[in-house]
Formats: sequence, structure tokens, C-alpha cells
Amino acid sequence: MAEEGEPDRKPGHLGHRQRLRKRFLDGGPAAVADYELLELILFLAIPRQDTKPIARALIDRFGGFAEAVSAPVAALAEVKGMGEAAVVALKTVAAGAERLARAEASASPAMTSFQAVIDYCRVAMARRPVEQFRVLFLDKQNVLIRDEVQGEGTIDQTPAYPREVVRRALELGATAVILAHNHPSGDPTPSRADIALTKAIAKAGEAIGVEVLDHVIVGRKGHVSLKAGKYF
Repeated sequence: MAEEGEPDRKPGHLGHRQRLRKRFLDGGPAAVADYELLELILFLAIPRQDTKPIARALIDRFGGFAEAVSAPVAALAEVKGMGEAAVVALKTVAAGAERLARAEASASPAMTSFQAVIDYCRVAMARRPVEQFRVLFLDKQNVLIRDEVQGEGTIDQTPAYPREVVRRALELGATAVILAHNHPSGDPTPSRADIALTKAIAKAGEAIGVEVLDHVIVGRKGHVSLKAGKYF
């Protein structure tokens, strides 16, 4: 008999949770589908309800696991069954992934772990619904000093000011920077404005001994390095 306030639960529902946990523990992440990974997270936030319909609804709404955990709080809350605890659970996963990626990017000099920098930028920014411009400030050994968001814009524009970037570099004692921003459209191809901004920051930095090592644009369809593409 169910406790007061607790819905009746079919034996199959209880067994499903146990079987899914065991499959995950035995086989690792590759042993479960996207919606099942969401179920595992939702088990912790929704202990007394079948979470499979919620997990499938999240996939239907957002398209995949990464898109679901990266979705805005307001959009997640619109999915039936997604209460505050469930929303917090998914956003905690997203925050954890971002911090792990940032730790990898910070662990060694940026120019010897550039893929880690790319991975971090993609985790932190690629699926954001609006543009975000951030600067990675580096020391003489190209080790990350600070990662800061300099501005967030509309769906397709972010204000960024060369003087602000170089001023902050001087405050932090940085000798180099990596610029990064996202394209919410998914296409990381640089615009004329992106190229012009990069050149302006590089010129301003050159005057005070701060080098722009790269400007990375990320999107759901990949990334573009303006340095590798010889845009500046």
C-alpha cells in the first residue's frame, strides 16, 4: 500500500530503476541512451514518480541530452513534470561539465592544450541561446589566469570593447588573451564584425604588450579558429 501522498507504483517501475542503474554501472555511459541518462539524473530529483515520460519529453523538446541540460531554466520548467528540483538537477550537471572542462583547460599552458581550450569553450558556450563574449587571460607561460565573460548580447550580437579587454589584461597582469564567443545559429563562420573586432583588440593589445593568441567561435555545428583561418 502506498504511503499517504505517495502514488501507487507498479512493480515494473521499481524494477526499471534498479535495472537501469545496474546497466549504467556495469556498462558505463555507452550502455544507456540519452533519455535513459536523463532518467538516471531525474531519479535523484523525483524519487516517487516514473521519470521515463519526462525524460522522453525532454528529448522531444530539445533534441538530445546535451541540449536538454544546456536549455534555459524557463524552457526546462515548461516541460510537464519538471519541477524545481528536476530543473536544478539538470543545470547542476551542466555546471559540473563546464567546470570539468575549465579544469582541463587550466591544467597546462593553453598553447600546448589548445584542444582542451576548444572543448571548454564548446561546453560553456556552444548551446547558449544568445551570444556571449568571453576572454581567457593568460600569463607569460600561457597558463590561464582568469576566464571572464565580458558581455552577453541578443540572439546575434554581443557588445565587446577593445579598451575594456586590454584594461582588464593590465589589471590581471596578463600578457596574452584568447577571445571566444558563440553563434546561437549554430554556424561558427566568422562575420565581418567578428574579424574587425579581433583585429581591433589585437591592435590595442599590441600597443601594451598583450598578444591575442586566437579568437575562437563556437556553435553546435563546430568551431572556427580565426588564427588558424588567418583572419587576423
